Amino acid sequence: MSNNDSFIDEVTEEVRRDKLFALFRKYGWIGIVAVLGIVGGTAWNEWQQSQQEARAQTFGNAVLDAFDLGAPAERIAALRDVPATGAQAGLLGLMLSTDPEADKTAALAALDAVAADQALAPVYRDLAVLRRVLVAGTEMPLAERRTALEGIAVAGRPYRVLAQEQLAILLIEEGDSAGAIAMLTSLLSDQEASVGLRARAGQLIVALGGSLPEAG
Repeated sequence: MSNNDSFIDEVTEEVRRDKLFALFRKYGWIGIVAVLGIVGGTAWNEWQQSQQEARAQTFGNAVLDAFDLGAPAERIAALRDVPATGAQAGLLGLMLSTDPEADKTAALAALDAVAADQALAPVYRDLAVLRRVLVAGTEMPLAERRTALEGIAVAGRPYRVLAQEQLAILLIEEGDSAGAIAMLTSLLSDQEASVGLRARAGQLIVALGGSLPEAG
């Protein structure tokens, strides 16, 4: 390489450095802001997570303290005083129905509030519907119980098989043993049905005079 070529390369490199330095002076703040944003975002996420953990711990401690109380009325009163929002409110509403004998009207009202809260996930709302049917019992017209259960007994719902089990029980209540046996038999082969649910279904089928399918 000639001296001229070497000189030209050196000049070119210096020009590149000058341009980079000028660009850094002009736009370097963008990189700094980006770094600060990343660091700040990480710190914010960690702070939020710590806040969520603190709220969850406070909520859990308050609920445990409430359940440590002896009388159902005292437990219900303590649970009502527990501050809760979002999913915690859904859980709290379900917990308020754990002593329906103490105040059935209040238990049903708590379940209605959870079932109607569209901000909650289906896992809470559907459980409230199922629980309400069980707590209300025959005081709730059979047609209303069926409508409520059919709404959560469709594919993809978290308590589908439990709702179908209750629908079969409604058929028994109506005197439709054949329909109940058919529904219970379908649950025996349902992959989503638990071992306990299948056992209950089998016992009901036998009690109704049906036959269990042969294992194959």
